[in-house]
Amino acid sequence: MKFKGSQNLRLRLLLSTLSATPILIEDIRSDATWPGLRHHEVSFLRLLEKVCDDCVVEINETGTKLRYKPGIVMGGKNLTHDCGVSRSIGYFMEPLIVLGLFGKKPLSIRLKGITNDPKDPSVDTFRSATLPILKQFGVPSEGLGLKVESRGVAPNGGGEVILSVPIVQDSLRAVSWTDGGLVKRIRGVSFSTKVSVQFENTMIHAARGILNPLLADIHIFTDHKAGPQAGGSPGYGISLVAETTSGCFFSADTAVSYAVEEDAMDIGDDKDSHYLTPPADIGEQIASALLNEIEQGGVVDSTHQGLLFLLCALCPQDVSKVRVGKLSPYAMETLRHIRDFLGVTFVIEPDSESRTVVLKCLGCGLKNMSRKLS
Repeated sequence: MKFKGSQNLRLRLLLSTLSATPILIEDIRSDATWPGLRHHEVSFLRLLEKVCDDCVVEINETGTKLRYKPGIVMGGKNLTHDCGVSRSIGYFMEPLIVLGLFGKKPLSIRLKGITNDPKDPSVDTFRSATLPILKQFGVPSEGLGLKVESRGVAPNGGGEVILSVPIVQDSLRAVSWTDGGLVKRIRGVSFSTKVSVQFENTMIHAARGILNPLLADIHIFTDHKAGPQAGGSPGYGISLVAETTSGCFFSADTAVSYAVEEDAMDIGDDKDSHYLTPPADIGEQIASALLNEIEQGGVVDSTHQGLLFLLCALCPQDVSKVRVGKLSPYAMETLRHIRDFLGVTFVIEPDSESRTVVLKCLGCGLKNMSRKLS
């Protein structure tokens, strides 16, 4: 399949691998000041080479043309990958957990880099909101986990996590998941690296100021890191997850540090990168963002819509039915790519009463062919 441009590169490579479809991508940022693939995109290709056997990656001299021939997903233990510092570990983990399910062996990999940043979901959100979504589709809890060894924020990173993903024995389980339920508890983690622990308390106090009038069961834990476990840069942030009575999770998170904007030259963005948002404002913003996600309705928050649709499409040839709030732009792109690669089309029905959207699809019946047969 042929594509143009740098959009949705990670999604295209993931679907290419799952559907065993070779792809050719041309004109990757050919008109930009710095043309070609970015560091994190090349790093993601290297990661695919580590977890897959026999995949072929060809990049031209300027990095504006990529040819990718997928291999067999192997998985494996004791793998290590340095994600670099241009994107956080969350950027790499999202496709990795889906690939890991269809590997020959269970996956256990140590990822190094930035654990928390404002662009990608944090490692805390992955642990408490993303992994429970997989369990809805019949992924066993045993062997599914994420351990945060050390934290790292931009620009120097230095964080380390260990991700474990079990394999599905045959295929995923189709779901009918439309009841969002009512929020029963909120959990969260506020962290700080190489700054005063007071920053965490300020964020928690500000977040609680908004959430306490609405709900009694709120626990936000502190995770203060110093020394080697604090990575290479000072920073702080908070991750909040709301759990509902029907087992749904809604998340919101961010992190603050002296980050260097890689694409600033392309955008002509002259923002003062030395201005950091105060911790009190961060706490209020994330509590408000969480309430906004809950208000949208559905069974997952807007950042997890793409993953939810992908898992539905990979289910056996049975009908899956899910409810989400307003479709995010990334979720729409995911639906288009699922149609192109897997031939799965979703029926979209707006529900005007709850202002949500119900999506139905017939799964493509992807089986884990590479697993060892006992």
